[in-house]
Amino acid sequence: MIRHIVMWNVRGAGPDEKRANIERLRASFHSLRGRIPGLLRLEVGVDASGVDYACDVVLVSDFESQAALDAYATHPEHLRVKAEIGDIRTARHQVDYIAAKD
Repeated sequence: MIRHIVMWNVRGAGPDEKRANIERLRASFHSLRGRIPGLLRLEVGVDASGVDYACDVVLVSDFESQAALDAYATHPEHLRVKAEIGDIRTARHQVDYIAAKD
């Protein structure tokens, strides 16, 4: 199993705009559930710490194999989500690793 973790900082002129953009990102990724072959789990978390070095949002997703993750990268639904959130992110970080199945 491959665990795919992506963290973003999100644009926002003020707290309300930032919260709206975070919700837009969360809703976009939740819309992928059940649409991506090999996607076993998808979780979106919003930072609650408020520390200045934290990212705003994290995506944790598990794929059955590296091939499934590779296919996800070019899947039309994933490309749609990338287009939906492209203008709201200010930074992106990613880690992929082999994880044991629970």
